[in-house]
Parts: sequence; structure tokens; C-alpha cells
Amino acid sequence: MTAAKGLDLYSRNQQLADARLLEKYSALVRRIAYHLLARLPASVQLDDLMQSGSMGLIEASRNFDAEKGASFETFASIRIRGAMLDEVRRHDWAPRSVHRNSRRVADAIKAIEARTGREPQEQEIAEEMGVSLQEYHQYLADTAGSRLFSFDELTSQEDSAFELPDKTNSGPLGEVQEAHFQDSLANAISALPEREQMVLSLYYNEELNLKEIGAVLAVSESRVSQILSQAAARLRTKLSDWKNV
Repeated sequence: MTAAKGLDLYSRNQQLADARLLEKYSALVRRIAYHLLARLPASVQLDDLMQSGSMGLIEASRNFDAEKGASFETFASIRIRGAMLDEVRRHDWAPRSVHRNSRRVADAIKAIEARTGREPQEQEIAEEMGVSLQEYHQYLADTAGSRLFSFDELTSQEDSAFELPDKTNSGPLGEVQEAHFQDSLANAISALPEREQMVLSLYYNEELNLKEIGAVLAVSESRVSQILSQAAARLRTKLSDWKNV
């Protein structure tokens, strides 16, 4: 057999193996996609999630090491979800004005806190920005409608006002820095207004979607979205100098 024929045979066998894998785990990919879809902006399509999740599944099959203890389904679920989130992040269609206004909200919160030493109210933030309360709420809605509310996005948006720990530093210094950041993040969350803490907990810990949280708090889905956006802005403000704390 020539090298070319051997390569062609390998390629066909790999394609067949991939097809069997996708057929076997299609329900897993679909389940993860539907679960994420309820937590993502309306612009995200199920088919796009399914396609990226399928690629994540194939990648997982080629990197799985049974000797590390985890089951393949557990390992694959993590990679499938990660591939879906990566795809959503690559398609950030938010106009620059949304990012700019997100920074303005964070800057206004920081300025008020510096003057008063307390958490600012929504009306105060709007006045600091020189806009009406209705316009401020629209800024929050715009941010919520164009951003992915994963915890990574909450603390790593391009409009963040702080620097994340260096993930490439795997030595003792990197471990200390990561631990310090996590402590700062925990303290920042605990300093949020009680309602914002509750919404974050329901969303990230209990994994409720916006509609379900709205039912718990007896507010509209759009209001929950605003609260999440505002909590994100407060956290970015509180973490702006985490390295110096």
C-alpha cells in the first residue's frame, strides 16, 4: 500500500469513527446546547451551538485519557460546553457604544464610591453619568442583550478595568497571585447589595435562567438582566486594584 492510499484509508476510518461518535453522543450535545441556550442572548442560535459542541466532542475524543480517572462523558461534557462558549465569545456583535457605556457605568460607580464610601443607588449612577434613569436602564439592557453571562465573561470582558492573573505562570508566584485574585473576587461579591448577590447566586450556583429568577424575585426578566449587568459593573469596579489590596 502506498503512503497516499494509507493516508486516505486512515482519513476515511477517522471520518467513520467521528460519525459514530457524533451519533452516540448527539443527545449529550443537544442537552448541553439547550441548557446553555436558556442562559444566552436571543441572537444565539441552537444550530450554531450544536455545531460547535460537536467539534468539542470530537476534540474531547482525541484528547481523552482514561487513566486520569474521569469518565469520557464527564470529560466530553466540559469540552462540549467550552467549545460552545468559545463560539459565542468569538461572535461578539456588540457595537463599540455598548462597550463604551459599560465602562462609563463602571467609572461612575467607582467615582461615587470614592466620594461617599458606600454602594451607589441606581439614580445616583444615572446622575453621575448625566443621563436619565431610563437611559441608564437601557445601557444595562444593551449590555445584557449582547453579552454572555458566564462567570468567565463577568470577569474577563474586554471593557474590564482590571488585569486578570497570568494563567501562563504556573509557578509559586502564579499560584499566590491566583489565590489572591480569588480572595479579592469573593470579597467583592460579598460587598455587593444583597439583591445582586442573590441574583448572582441563583444564576451561577442554582443555574436558574432569567425568567426563573424573575419568578423568584417577582420582577420582570428584563429587570433581572439589568441587575446582572449592574452587578458585573460593580465587580469590575471593585476588582480594579485587586493587586494592590
